[in-house]
Amino acid sequence: MKVRLERIGPLRQAEFEIGDMTIICGDNNTGKTYATYTFYGFLMFWEEGFSINVQDETLKSLVHDGVVHLPIGKFVGNYRKILERASRRYTSSLSRVFASPEKRFEDAKVYVALDEEEIKPRDEYEQVFRTSKREIVSISKAPNTDHIEINLLTERPDQVIPRFVLKRAIGEAVKEIIFNRVFPRPFIASAERTGAAIFRKELDFARNRLLEQMSSMERQLDPFKLLDKVYSDYALPVRRNVDFTRQLEDIAKEESFISKQYPNLLTCFEDIIGGTYKIVRNSLYYIPQKGNVRLTMDESSSGVRSLLDIGFYLRHVAKPGDILMIDEPELNLHPCNQCRLVRLFVRLMNLGIKVFMTTHSDYIIKELNTLIMLNHDSPRLRRIMENEGYKSGELLSSDKVKVYIAEEALAMLPGGKRRTRLLTLVPADIDPEIGIEARSFDKTIEEMNRIQEEILFGKEE
Repeated sequence: MKVRLERIGPLRQAEFEIGDMTIICGDNNTGKTYATYTFYGFLMFWEEGFSINVQDETLKSLVHDGVVHLPIGKFVGNYRKILERASRRYTSSLSRVFASPEKRFEDAKVYVALDEEEIKPRDEYEQVFRTSKREIVSISKAPNTDHIEINLLTERPDQVIPRFVLKRAIGEAVKEIIFNRVFPRPFIASAERTGAAIFRKELDFARNRLLEQMSSMERQLDPFKLLDKVYSDYALPVRRNVDFTRQLEDIAKEESFISKQYPNLLTCFEDIIGGTYKIVRNSLYYIPQKGNVRLTMDESSSGVRSLLDIGFYLRHVAKPGDILMIDEPELNLHPCNQCRLVRLFVRLMNLGIKVFMTTHSDYIIKELNTLIMLNHDSPRLRRIMENEGYKSGELLSSDKVKVYIAEEALAMLPGGKRRTRLLTLVPADIDPEIGIEARSFDKTIEEMNRIQEEILFGKEE
């Protein structure tokens, strides 16, 4: 999967490919978060705001005959046009994703591209759509067939369900059958997550107080529209973080596949934060491993707060095939815990969860390099792994990683005649023997080393 951007924030033009692990490095104000939020917004738009167009002739045939068959090959053959349509529609909604004026994105373009071999339609599917009183339509694909079968389950569909609702239901089913989780379900931890953790109860109080005030007004207002307007002041990933932290008591009732099948991974996470999160009588606490105390979020360390939503995601929400997106995972973490978090992320990746992150941390890149360099079968490396406590599930194959550096480089703008120096995303070299070339950090470290060497060993004039 490739994502192409034009005129998104400071990024004049950029392209990046999604790997099992995708990393964007770079200086401040170079577009890392813009690229991350744009990609997250598209995944949410695809999941919640886009359905494949179903022709009116198909609906007429369904109403007339009671059944219609849609060939799989037709949709697979048109996948590029479907993605172009989705990309255009998503681009027009960028201002809502970033909570910015529409004018700021009037020249922006987003295009998400797939290779045909990435599209693997489901072999089997069955879904029945119903109202509160009756079943309306069934949509199915039998194993080893090349078509989707749609059956009306009511004689007068126009009197029971609006035509556009029927069209949307069919489009959603076709999307799920044809693209079959090509686009992963995203979970994002924004850089604002620490504040969302500490003020979660205040956010609930403010929301409930607003509802109370609206209910007391003489003039009737739509509370949901007003609440949407309040939340629209924040970028979509921030809004999703706020909503997630507000619902932790309900989220804690669920159990992820990691909790059921890989509890030792949760133990590793608890070692990183030095304790556990626990809901007690609808209140959230952090319980340190040492000491018999319970701490509220405002009593806990910033590192504990910065990993709150990731901890609840791992224990209660995670599903195979997800993509976990983290803006600056190093926030408030000691270098040792940054390295341990990297090893946990690689284990997640090896369990089938993609990881996408932005980072300023040289420790994170160096630990990734260690995991890449250890991923070779030799007695010497096995001995190092054993001595240093690395596990086989933490090893990283270099071909699963995509790393980009947000920086100025020469690039050709669409319609241009010569290359122009602009902010873009430049692929970093990744060598299976020595790892990632992160010159974004190397330049700074080399400069610091040069100055210190001059201080220590320079000659007096």
